[in-house]
Amino acid sequence: MIDFKEVSLIYPGSERTVFDRVSFSVDEGEMVLVIGHTGAGKSSILKLINGIVPHHTHGILNGDICVDGRSTKDHKPGALSDLIGVVSQNPLHGFVCDIVEDEIAFSMETRGFTPDVMRKRMEEVLDLLSLSELRRRDIRTLSGGEQQRVAIASALVTQPRVLLLDEPTSALDPIAAEEVLAILNRLVDDLGLTVVLAEHKLERVISFVDRILLIGDSGDVAFDNTRAILSYSPIAPPLVELARVVGADEIPLSVREFRKNSFDIGVMEPRKASSNPSVIASLQDVTVIYDGFNKVSALRNLSLKVHEGEIVAIMGRNGAGKSTLLKSFLGLSPVISGDIRIKDVEPLKTSTEAISTLVGYVPQDPSDLLFATSINEECAISDEDHNLQAGTTLAIYQDLMDIPNVNAHPRDISEGQRLGLVLSIVLSRSPSLILLDEPTRGLDYEAKRSLVEILKRLSSEKNCAIVISTHDVELVSELAGRVIFVAEGEVVADGSTREILTASPAFAPQVVKAFPNSGALTLNDVKKLLSKRVGR
Repeated sequence: MIDFKEVSLIYPGSERTVFDRVSFSVDEGEMVLVIGHTGAGKSSILKLINGIVPHHTHGILNGDICVDGRSTKDHKPGALSDLIGVVSQNPLHGFVCDIVEDEIAFSMETRGFTPDVMRKRMEEVLDLLSLSELRRRDIRTLSGGEQQRVAIASALVTQPRVLLLDEPTSALDPIAAEEVLAILNRLVDDLGLTVVLAEHKLERVISFVDRILLIGDSGDVAFDNTRAILSYSPIAPPLVELARVVGADEIPLSVREFRKNSFDIGVMEPRKASSNPSVIASLQDVTVIYDGFNKVSALRNLSLKVHEGEIVAIMGRNGAGKSTLLKSFLGLSPVISGDIRIKDVEPLKTSTEAISTLVGYVPQDPSDLLFATSINEECAISDEDHNLQAGTTLAIYQDLMDIPNVNAHPRDISEGQRLGLVLSIVLSRSPSLILLDEPTRGLDYEAKRSLVEILKRLSSEKNCAIVISTHDVELVSELAGRVIFVAEGEVVADGSTREILTASPAFAPQVVKAFPNSGALTLNDVKKLLSKRVGR
């Protein structure tokens, strides 16, 4: 179905070749996962398949790519739209309509479908992706995960033969991610749909895919079945890392496979509860209502306090009110009632400029915060604006991830690299309160580990309070000391990370599922337990 023959790609001004004489073939009815470090070229693979590269982007391309016998050199993306459906990494940038069902219908209208066919397919895809209740909602009022499901529905409704997805589960809660992947798997099995997806959260997808395309840092690729690639890949989900640590005979693709082997690692000692220092931020009886085509109550009399040096994770299903909660600390949400304070400042009565001296905020779409013409310039402006020593911001970026070229325009780097750049700018000034909305979208495991270390350092050394809205349970287990679970705009659980994550099968990290009675949350916890047993 998809054939790459001696494909090489380099972007103008780039210091490295993205791909060098790459050849591989994807069969019809196959689900393929593309993995690699942040910025390795995963999105470029997808753009090559549907012809965006080189027709709509700069890039020097050699070799040939054919999809169902059509060469992408001879067919532009529009000429391949009947064959290929695409879900981009940031779907909000691709929407053309305001209302959910209008956006889904637009995909069919551009293809000239008859009204009766459109109506039938609309109902099918709304049911398929659990969007019926959202059909008349304004897309701008949806959560990031809900927007992602709308984008997937818009791609599926035309019934393409090939579906390309860039980070399709990055903004989805664990339950929604499982549902979407199960749907894609069923379409592959029942209809012979060919799916190619790029994803960083490998723990969610490895049990669904047939083969993995591993992109190396030097432009080479490896393409083999899932278990074979994961047996040596430097990029691996926690479950695979866990199997390596305990010496499992075979690489597991699911928790069920892992638990077929008996591993006794002992039990963690309870962590001592730490005393809470002074409150740095609070929400008291806050209610937020979005006014529009449908009035939506995003927060309902919600109250919480965040203390100095505390790292808090806000979790919950898509649309639960997590992003709205973060924005409320800044006074950016339509607050109807309630009291908000950051130290002695009331955001609802204070200018945004004054608030920005106390708070660092990274939204789900960080690209809006970038305005310079190069990475180097963005970092230099950050240093100057916040009276930092020259090179401070760039040094944080270098800790987070590899930089392709400091002179590259921020719009020309990957989504994950842009997120890393904005994180570096915000973290460089060590604000009293740091608010991060889905901070690991587009970040590989190595970059996530670096982010965890930086945030822990800011918490302990600078006494910064950090609040993270995320679906990344593995990040939460490594980083947060406290978890607040939100549902329908209300706090339904608030406690230690161990208490909350071990109580929820859906939101539990893989280590908890693999060793449910050990008290271990992370890979490091397992290593500590194993070292104790060896030392006896």
